[in-house]
Amino acid sequence: MKSDQLIEIAKIHIAKSGYEGASLSTIASDVGIKKQSIYSHFKSKEELFLQAFQDAVEKELLFVKRFLEDDEDISLKDLLNQFINEYLERCQKNTNTSFYIRSSFFPPVQLRELIIKETYKYLDQLEDLIESLFEQKYAVNSKAAAIAFLTLLDGLFVEFLYGTSERLKERTEKSLLVYWQGIRAMKGEF
Repeated sequence: MKSDQLIEIAKIHIAKSGYEGASLSTIASDVGIKKQSIYSHFKSKEELFLQAFQDAVEKELLFVKRFLEDDEDISLKDLLNQFINEYLERCQKNTNTSFYIRSSFFPPVQLRELIIKETYKYLDQLEDLIESLFEQKYAVNSKAAAIAFLTLLDGLFVEFLYGTSERLKERTEKSLLVYWQGIRAMKGEF
């Protein structure tokens, strides 16, 4: 049980302060143990971080799968628009999501290659899910549509990290408008 608690508390501190700014002493204190006790669960801060990151990736994939499978009757456009808005809201309110975003964009230098590898595994699965939706619901080049959608999402994550909520809202609305105009043009709809 303490391992799970340590992972969840570590996510909170790393999402807020980054890997370098997160203190094992503070994490241990928040769990109600001494810093030395962390080492009976994890060999190092790096191992705790990696376990937290893998847990975050699993939870993000679960969120995505549930969200995209939830509404079969909704149009693809409405579903993906809602997905982006929900995901951006999760960035602000969900510790797991904010930890994942911060850690994948700003990995600890010594763990960069591992984090990038895990992030790409997540993104590949996300791309497959989006591509499958296009294949089922909208007859266009599903690979191109999925890649463009994920590129749009990445840009909005960057705006989330660096911009204001007003800029994020405007960029979300304008980007989705242009994205769907492009998708409609691919299909020959005007």
